[in-house]
Amino acid sequence: MAQHITDLPRRTLGGQGLRAGAIGLGTMGMTIAYGAPDEQSSIATVRRAYELGVTLFDTAELYGLGTGSNERLLGRAVKDVRDDVLLATKFGYDLSDPTRVGVALDSRPEHIREVTENSLRHLGTDHIDVLYQHRVDPDVPIEDVAGTVGELIAEGKVRYFGLSEAGPDTVRRAHAVHPVSVLQTEYSVFERAVEADVLPVVRELGIGFVPYSPLGRGFLTGAVKPAADYPADDMRGNDDRWQPGNYEKNLAAVRELTALAESKGITVTQLALAWLLAQGDDIVPIPGTRSPQRLAENVAAAQVTLTPQDLDRIREILPHGAAGSRYHEAIMPNWQ
Repeated sequence: MAQHITDLPRRTLGGQGLRAGAIGLGTMGMTIAYGAPDEQSSIATVRRAYELGVTLFDTAELYGLGTGSNERLLGRAVKDVRDDVLLATKFGYDLSDPTRVGVALDSRPEHIREVTENSLRHLGTDHIDVLYQHRVDPDVPIEDVAGTVGELIAEGKVRYFGLSEAGPDTVRRAHAVHPVSVLQTEYSVFERAVEADVLPVVRELGIGFVPYSPLGRGFLTGAVKPAADYPADDMRGNDDRWQPGNYEKNLAAVRELTALAESKGITVTQLALAWLLAQGDDIVPIPGTRSPQRLAENVAAAQVTLTPQDLDRIREILPHGAAGSRYHEAIMPNWQ
């Protein structure tokens, strides 16, 4: 694999020494949720990301639906540069019942250890750089979760502890047991719920923030179509933001954002990512893509500077985020 060819700015996430390129890469869509997988293109995208200076690569047990396919794909793609990158993965789901995948949770200490060992094997590595609890498990005290990950860190199997979709109280309780380096939650110009209560707490505690779905699950790329036009295996067909009524409102907003982007000589995708980066130097978004070309466009957003007037205009176009909720009620994260 080629060496880094650009100087992607580095950012610090948390107070334990975690540093990453300003833009990372999410790999979920390489195996699930966005149509049929394309392994060759996905591996090429990961390798191109490394060449462009990306260091943080995000996967999860869930993204392979228990088979390890997503982690194995990522592990193969970075095998030759393992020591130069950060591999982040997640535990927290019970994937034993195919009818409850993505709903059933399990963060019992013994399950955390089981998933971690599987992830190490699938990734082909002796350590995980960031281990996240994927979703808060109401049946397991977060203190037990933090303690177990702390033990794994002491054993050298994990380097940094992360939480995903955790609320302020959970973050505080976990951090009191073992320092949390990073919180991962959906955040974009489309989805801004974290701004009220979550971001203030992680900043108070010195915890970095990793926004997933920073492009509104692809809506902020401009390459969108109504929900009914997506295949059955594409999650956007069921996303509330794509449904009639919401879709038209959101499309109109993206058109206004696109006009602003074009006035600056950039794409709407780059505008959306630059907006996130402008929200604080403790933020590293992880847009997902299977296209090396789209990846290069995303990474270039780190070189975009938005003026105060640009930021005001974006807030004017989308004062409260997108029309429609980001998850069905049954799987909406429980922020506590």
